[in-house]
Amino acid sequence: MSTPSTTASHVGESGIQLDETDELIARLRELARTERLLVALDFDGTLAPEVDVPSHARALPEARRAVLELLKLDSTRVALISGRAMESLEQVSDLPDDVLLVGSHGVEIRLDSPTRLTLDTQELAQVDVLSEVLEDVADRVDDVWIESKPAGFALHTRLASDEGSRQAHLMALAETKSEIEGLTVREGKNVLEFSIRSTTKGEALLHLKEYTKATAVFYAGDDVTDEDAFAVLRSGDFGLKSGSGKTIAEFRVSDEAEVAQVLAMLGQFRAEARMSAS
Repeated sequence: MSTPSTTASHVGESGIQLDETDELIARLRELARTERLLVALDFDGTLAPEVDVPSHARALPEARRAVLELLKLDSTRVALISGRAMESLEQVSDLPDDVLLVGSHGVEIRLDSPTRLTLDTQELAQVDVLSEVLEDVADRVDDVWIESKPAGFALHTRLASDEGSRQAHLMALAETKSEIEGLTVREGKNVLEFSIRSTTKGEALLHLKEYTKATAVFYAGDDVTDEDAFAVLRSGDFGLKSGSGKTIAEFRVSDEAEVAQVLAMLGQFRAEARMSAS
């Protein structure tokens, strides 16, 4: 297995360039020795390559294998934290039920027992208004489409032209702002997400850390919204950015395949540490 290339990125994509492969491995070994480990992962762009049709996304085989190996280890929990709606995340992730799932940036959470999102009357009315506004925008711009989520919608522009994408974003932002107060808007890769509830991946990660009583956390993600999760990591935790873009994560790899390699190394080191501790 080739060793993933990494880049220090505390000051963003243009940060200091270091040959820190040894540092990454040393930090993984240190993390692997923690008493209770939480491995939390974004899905699209982290475990799975991005695709034009979201329902077609699947984790790389080597990434899925690494996750399954981690699941076998005692005192080790694995979670996915995604912007996808829970139903979509369950479908594309195709992982055992003991994987903790967070959908819609934290609006939906599946722990060891199922949870259900319930909206009140006012929130349901806001969702209806939001649907009308965004469907109107999508109808006016070619190759723009809407993904329904329990507490909002995602406006996808991946297939649109640059000009079409720009127009769709401007119209959606202006028209939703005039119709609904207090709306949460998140911008991701070729997507603009609107939610009537305000949550972040950082808040979700803190909730999972408390739920699992983790003594250390590994988090990997690729998008702007993952920065909220990197921001809540503390001393002894491990942040891994997949791909380009500014980040506060401690380490960076180039793509999903290298994320899989890092997860495989973490699994190996964790297994060795648990055997030594027993």
